[in-house]
Amino acid sequence: MQIEQIYTGCLAQGAYYITSNGEAAIIDPLRETQPYLDRIERDGVKLKYIFETHFHADFVSGHLDLSNETGATIVYGPTAKPEFEAIIAIDNEIFEIGNIKIKVLHTPGHTMESSTYLLIDENGKDYAIFSGDTLFIGDVGRPDLAQKAASMTQEQLAGLLFHSLRDKVMTLADDVIVYPAHGAGSACGKNMSKETVSTIGNQKENNYALRANMTEAEFITEVTDGLLPPPAYFGMNVAMNKKGYDSFEHVKDLGMKALTVNEFEALAEETGALILDTRNNGDFCKGFIPQSINIGINGDFAPWVGALIAEVKQPILLVTELGREEETVTRLSRVGFDNQIGHLKGGFETWKNASKEIDTVNRINAEQFNEQVKIGESKIIDIRKATEYSAEHIEEAYSKPLANINDWIKDIDPKEHFFMHCAGGYRSMIAASILQARGFRNFTEIEGGYNAIAKTTIPRTDFICQSKIQ
Repeated sequence: MQIEQIYTGCLAQGAYYITSNGEAAIIDPLRETQPYLDRIERDGVKLKYIFETHFHADFVSGHLDLSNETGATIVYGPTAKPEFEAIIAIDNEIFEIGNIKIKVLHTPGHTMESSTYLLIDENGKDYAIFSGDTLFIGDVGRPDLAQKAASMTQEQLAGLLFHSLRDKVMTLADDVIVYPAHGAGSACGKNMSKETVSTIGNQKENNYALRANMTEAEFITEVTDGLLPPPAYFGMNVAMNKKGYDSFEHVKDLGMKALTVNEFEALAEETGALILDTRNNGDFCKGFIPQSINIGINGDFAPWVGALIAEVKQPILLVTELGREEETVTRLSRVGFDNQIGHLKGGFETWKNASKEIDTVNRINAEQFNEQVKIGESKIIDIRKATEYSAEHIEEAYSKPLANINDWIKDIDPKEHFFMHCAGGYRSMIAASILQARGFRNFTEIEGGYNAIAKTTIPRTDFICQSKIQ
């Protein structure tokens, strides 16, 4: 028996590849199938089952492409209603892969169809669970994502989750390994650990939601407290996972279409496409195509695309670093942004060399900021998360998280200058590009963000550990 966790940092997502005696199973695969096909060929095994723990909201799964390419059967837990052929398992149903077994444990709460898969090894021993978004390391799945589909409140779903955990998961032996679908950084929970594997016993000791003698009422209160609104693309990804989607190869072919400067410009005007520039923020600020939005590929790229671009069907034209076109297309497809209609051949330099119009961002470094800012007089906008701001911030700064920019942008006075920063410059350049695309130029963005500002003499509040304010 072999178990491989295939972890994707950008999405904080874990897929699982399991083999036994010539057969294989994959749990919660990502959109692109080639990494899984390579493993199957390498090991000389036949993919028998593709197990889905639930209809994912934060990424588009590769279950359909993988099934079409291998003939493997897709399996969901009880109550799932996909619009394609799949086995809808019953609670406690067992599937055999080589010499091992996978037992379906229906664990509703995160969603109604959510299921945990228990792996029983060659000796008949409960070995590991693949808990999906039911149980994370240090947290449990948020119970607010399936309210409309379930016609239930988040409190009612949290109650179901409480019993799923107590009646199905916590009854397992302490040495059973826990393999979750996500880790720290995912929007599917609120307090996840950076660790990506644990045991039932460890979680009973360290996971706040699994503590002994916890009442259902206490669980509901604590699990629902402090939940931020889910990103807008979540519902659209659920629909794609449930109804189906274009093949990844088709999406890749469209996005990999190389366009000359004139073709790129004409297509932008014809389609109204969003121009997405994925270069480093330091390069972007020095010159970019007017109206471009900068979300750097070297960061939490896909989640920020999903959070800030309202519609997955939005036509997108890409400007990337040379050689990173396919990576960009792939990472966009993971969160359902399939309407990619091409990329600028040769990248931004070809636009620049064609003497086309170029825009820039007014960026200064932290020392220049230190010289120019007047605490109590200058307006300062901190676009970090609320917890980062609460932990420590510049005195008199306003908290305006990037995730909420579509709400607070309408309150900006275009005649009032402000300074803007995040933690390191990645998020503030995203905000700067959005602001300028919407006609605002009355700001100065700070290179290096709060990390650089903290090294200056600018007055700041006392630090409070973020874990105490979540």
